Amino acid sequence: MGRGLKMRETIFLKVVLILMALPVVAVSALWIPWFIKEVVMYYLDIDAFGYAVALALYLTEIAYFIALFQAWKLLGFIDKKQTFSFVSVKALKVIKYCATVISGLYVLMMPLLFIIGDEDDAPGVVAIGLIIIFASFVIAAFAAVLQKLLKSAVDIKSVNDLTV
Repeated sequence: MGRGLKMRETIFLKVVLILMALPVVAVSALWIPWFIKEVVMYYLDIDAFGYAVALALYLTEIAYFIALFQAWKLLGFIDKKQTFSFVSVKALKVIKYCATVISGLYVLMMPLLFIIGDEDDAPGVVAIGLIIIFASFVIAAFAAVLQKLLKSAVDIKSVNDLTV
């Protein structure tokens, strides 16, 4: 019963990861090109800013998918009873770096979001940017704490394996 319950939990979490990926795929295919063409180019009238924003948005998406893939791998390690291993620690480290990259990219884009929000009188644009920065920062901090805890547990496990 214990193994079946754990498998159902990881299957549920894998479905959640897939559901988290689908809107981002839709946004990248439909919204980002429209946003660059209609919003950034209209308000700034400079092609370089449009390309910089597109690059930042697509880099954000790449970091997001890398983090989702690492979370998928982490769930696979849980299924294989390899939770307390160095590969799990490495997966958390990659998730931490991806969240930091996302937060950093949006910090760099904030001046642009201020300009767009000011021109269109839409403070929600700035709020969305701040929410993404804060959420990514929280995920990075949480992953860092989990990484340290898991590394300590792996170290203790390896010492115990050597003494037995």
